[in-house]
Amino acid sequence: MRIVFTKESILLRTFLFSSVFCCAQISATEVKHTATPIKIDGVAEQAWDNAPWQPMPYLMADSVPKVEDFSGRYKLLWDNQYLYLQAQITDDILFDKTADPKIKYWDDDCLEVFIDSDASGGNHQYNHSAFAYHIALDNQTVDIGDDQKAHIYNDHVTSRWQREHKQPNTIIWEVAIKLFPDTYTDKQPLAPIILKPEQKIGFMLAYCDNDGSATREHFMGSHKIEPVNGDTNRGWIDASVFGNINLKK
Repeated sequence: MRIVFTKESILLRTFLFSSVFCCAQISATEVKHTATPIKIDGVAEQAWDNAPWQPMPYLMADSVPKVEDFSGRYKLLWDNQYLYLQAQITDDILFDKTADPKIKYWDDDCLEVFIDSDASGGNHQYNHSAFAYHIALDNQTVDIGDDQKAHIYNDHVTSRWQREHKQPNTIIWEVAIKLFPDTYTDKQPLAPIILKPEQKIGFMLAYCDNDGSATREHFMGSHKIEPVNGDTNRGWIDASVFGNINLKK
């Protein structure tokens, strides 16, 4: 039997393939609800057993590290007050060169959490339609404010980490994150959003790794970013590169 492809059939197949591909690209990762609030202490309690691990395999800037130098994965849960994050980070050297949390914080070891509360995407470099929270080893949280200066947002994020006893180069880092409306400003901060089932949120996770150099050596993340003029370090500028999560009851 000979199969003949007409112009119309080829266009239809192309449309169907494109539709499936686009849906796959924009599909959101489901995040389960926790009935019990997570205690932020760097200890993985039983509630975390209900959440699957997600990888952090993508190079966002600098160079690819060796596995023993850095590897990471994470889990997410939520309740009506917080998005909870547990990250398992393997890093052979924890390095915090600059004591002031607002100076060159991206060049120290830190966990970077990207949050877009309504998954609207777009530029957030000097506004708070999204946040790029840099969480330092001393658990202080920094992002660029709408005045283009670094601000501490410890009232937005609660963070603690501990080393694993059997794997001393591995730490469990727990974080509770409040979400805020797009219209949040530093001069007129707004109350946190109450989280609800079926809420879609822009999310991405990254880790800045430095083993003692003058600047960051590795920057690895959870989502692949298409480069702009060769640059894949776009998360702190453009929330459209985040992935999406969907809160499920």
